[in-house]
Amino acid sequence: MSMTWWQAVILGIIEGLTEYLPVSSTGHLLIAQQLMGLDGGPAANKAAADAYAICIQAGAIVAVLGLYARRVRQMTLGLAGRDADGRVLATNILAGFMPAAIIGLLFNETIKAYLFGPWTVVAAWFAGGMAILIVDYLKRRGGNGERRGFDLEQLTWRAGLIIGFAQCIAMWPGVSRSLVTIVAGLLVGMNIVAAVEFSFLLGVVTLGAATAYDALKHGDLIIEKYGYLSPLLGFVFAFIAAVIAVKWMVAYLQRHSLMVFGWYRIAIAAVVGVYLLTATAGR
Repeated sequence: MSMTWWQAVILGIIEGLTEYLPVSSTGHLLIAQQLMGLDGGPAANKAAADAYAICIQAGAIVAVLGLYARRVRQMTLGLAGRDADGRVLATNILAGFMPAAIIGLLFNETIKAYLFGPWTVVAAWFAGGMAILIVDYLKRRGGNGERRGFDLEQLTWRAGLIIGFAQCIAMWPGVSRSLVTIVAGLLVGMNIVAAVEFSFLLGVVTLGAATAYDALKHGDLIIEKYGYLSPLLGFVFAFIAAVIAVKWMVAYLQRHSLMVFGWYRIAIAAVVGVYLLTATAGR
């Protein structure tokens, strides 16, 4: 099934807006593709749709590379032995990436076969929303606000590894990689700004690896099904939307907690759940 230019634009915007917010870009894209009818028909259609959703992440990745160019340069210098703090940060990012790299390679196809479905997304949206509200409540009750905690420079590789294992939970569509890495960062003692920044930087490596893997494996299928224009439009609009979303989120969390995202996840789980039940009953 082909993809129209406007469908590519919409999917790109959805990807960019939701990739780094703790609401799950994969979950939103899977539901959007189902509503557009892009995943129906032969198995190749679903494979192409799933791969397309992953590959247009490249636009969001480039957006963060630009917005956090100073950190990227610092890590590059660190790896070259010219910046001690950059070397430590790069080591922590690598520690956070390794669990997902290993588990992803071992179980990628199994995850896609059993977890890429609308009801699994709804369940993950709801569970993630409740998790945000519970963590926010415990933080407030304990008098340990999200703005307290240590900065990114004080993160250890062990804490980075813990965040990396938490990131693996997000292989379940709908959970949100940003959600679990930010919450894990808060739980190991980081302040909210540091947790968000580490989540974004870790995402560049994790999402970059996933994008490259799917592009190499399914690139020909994506081009065969959708041509060249649709992936290009998805990339461009994902980039633009991600720049807007990241800047807004960083500014928002300077003054507010993650609670709004918890309520959003619960609300969208309820709306999509009702829609799925209604659609099933109407058949």
